[in-house]
Amino acid sequence: MCFDCDNRSLKIATILGARPQFIKASMVSNELAHHGNIKEIIINTGQHFDDNMSKIFFNDMGIPQPEYELKIHSLSHGAMTGRMMEGIETILIEERPDWVLVYGDTNSTLAGSLTGAKLNIPVAHVEAGLRSFNMEMPEEINRILSDRIATLLFCPTDNSIQNLKDEGFTMGSDRIIRCGDIMFDAAQYFVGIAKTTSTILNDYDITDKEYVLCSIHRPENVDDPNRLASIMKAFNEINSETQIILPLHPRTIKSLKEYGIESTFNYLEPVSYFDILVLLNNCQLVITDSGGLQKEAFFFKKHCVTLRNETEWVELVDNGYSSLAGANRNTILTCFKEMMQRSSDFEVPLYGNGEARKQIVNTLLSYPI
Repeated sequence: MCFDCDNRSLKIATILGARPQFIKASMVSNELAHHGNIKEIIINTGQHFDDNMSKIFFNDMGIPQPEYELKIHSLSHGAMTGRMMEGIETILIEERPDWVLVYGDTNSTLAGSLTGAKLNIPVAHVEAGLRSFNMEMPEEINRILSDRIATLLFCPTDNSIQNLKDEGFTMGSDRIIRCGDIMFDAAQYFVGIAKTTSTILNDYDITDKEYVLCSIHRPENVDDPNRLASIMKAFNEINSETQIILPLHPRTIKSLKEYGIESTFNYLEPVSYFDILVLLNNCQLVITDSGGLQKEAFFFKKHCVTLRNETEWVELVDNGYSSLAGANRNTILTCFKEMMQRSSDFEVPLYGNGEARKQIVNTLLSYPI
């Protein structure tokens, strides 16, 4: 245990690469900045390379500009992870940080975790313990391997801790921290700013109109023409009675054009995080295959239809806030109707008290290394 944390100096290498990681890191980076004895080095792998999917988050959220830009993207999983490890290794050898800090479940997460562990640098994994129990998902492999080699495991929920226990991790260990969800911190912190800066409702003339906020981007949905067509048919039918607002990932736009799948509504280009917060705050319901948006729906007291057969956020389903619809048109429509009528108590503290960032930083400062 560290008894002089206020005077202890640390250097932390933060590995980022995908949109959700930028949002999570904005909270922790802001907290780290309050400690003059901590130096943070940000390494952006470049996994998301579109300006709307990466650089805008540094501008909107005040995240320090990365010291290192690897610009690694548009490769197969193996090639991408290997190239990232090569680039990260060179940086870590030069910088010799005290910690490698990783977020979530992307290839950037795994590359940072593996590289840090192989160089004997302690790894801290934010969003540890999440499981979908679908090993066909690359994200599931990334989560499991990152957890196994991390020194500190920051868990957002009780279920995530139970998953680690089921896998043989020793409970009661000071390695496992139930800190709450860092995305809850971000939603609470940024929603006020979003309401005063975002013009998304006026831009698309959806002020005072009822709408359903949708998103779809997962490869199993957008790369499969049958699944994608089925989802879009459901969206078209829903749009006939309640307006669909659908910001589209570039990958999805490409697939819709390639497969000749049409919509009865106009979709949006990718929007900023602040725009998403405003859209969430004003929508009636969320339909998504995004892990992050499932939780954010709950943060804004909205029910969710999840376009997957399983989810790592099982507490949302278990408590009736979300339903799993897969990609079946009829199931999506049934879930939509049920969720539009459902009433729930959203005051249940599933994701902590909105101060995950403080516990993460204090643990990094006090942990004996």
